[in-house]
Amino acid sequence: MAPSLGTPEGRYRMMRLIRRFEERALALVKSGDIVGGIHPYIGEEAVAVGVCAALRPDDLITSTHRGHGHVLAKGSDPARMLAELAGRETGLNRGRGGSMHAADVSAGILGANAIVGASAPIAAGAAWALRRSGSDRVVATFFGDGGLNEGVLLEAMNLAALWRLPVVFVCENNGYATTMPVSAGLAGTASGRAAAFGIPAAVVDGMDVDAVAGAAATAVAAARKGCGPALLECLTYRFGPHHTMELRIRLSYRTAEEIERWRQRDPLILAGSRIASSAREQIDAEVETLLAEAEEFALASPRPDPAGALDYLYATGLRPRSGAA
Repeated sequence: MAPSLGTPEGRYRMMRLIRRFEERALALVKSGDIVGGIHPYIGEEAVAVGVCAALRPDDLITSTHRGHGHVLAKGSDPARMLAELAGRETGLNRGRGGSMHAADVSAGILGANAIVGASAPIAAGAAWALRRSGSDRVVATFFGDGGLNEGVLLEAMNLAALWRLPVVFVCENNGYATTMPVSAGLAGTASGRAAAFGIPAAVVDGMDVDAVAGAAATAVAAARKGCGPALLECLTYRFGPHHTMELRIRLSYRTAEEIERWRQRDPLILAGSRIASSAREQIDAEVETLLAEAEEFALASPRPDPAGALDYLYATGLRPRSGAA
């Protein structure tokens, strides 16, 4: 559907797709078709698209609880992704992964992960395997600013640096770890943590897809040549709640003025300003058609049979013993 993410039109198209996908998903949460809620990615689209613009189709990513944008930007089918969120058999993971655990190995997506920081060691392990095989493929791993305090992330960075693994660590610093401001929970900086391991780092305007793509291209090229890992700290902002439950309990940890100030730098508007208005209107219409079809596909798809709840637990296809604890 989309041209290369290397073009302004392609980047805008993917960002528009992610934005409207999330808005439709929010509506489906409200209607009850998506159960359990989601972590919306609205406002952060430039990070996923900019990083994935620097990757080849055969490169890999690992993602987070806020992973819809990463999954779509890396090339997953939005219809199957929406079906996954709705818990349908036609979803990427047959409705068993849901919003926080979507994976699509065919597109190089080793999975989203609901455990904060936990996708980083998966990325390091995949990068180690790729390097051992002689491949020049690269792995990008996304995590939020809250992940900077997780030991498993720091352990992954340490090993990546020691073994010069082709990993690009992407910190999506949106200013809050759930509701805690970065300043209240983080001593030092993301780039400072990278420096401690001898990992080169760059602080990037995460609201500008071109800035992210440029920094990611440099990091990916170095990793591909065997220079080891890099870290990108992308300064971004989520316009919506940490999770849709927040809309119900009405938390007030951010001011309306702060949100509006960031909305003045909406990454989608910025990307759209770089292409002709006629092209933008055509892309918007095409995205609406695509997502209308995706929603129709998802909601018409069957739900998994409860009798198969224990299927797919093991790669071998084996099921747990009957009555096992």
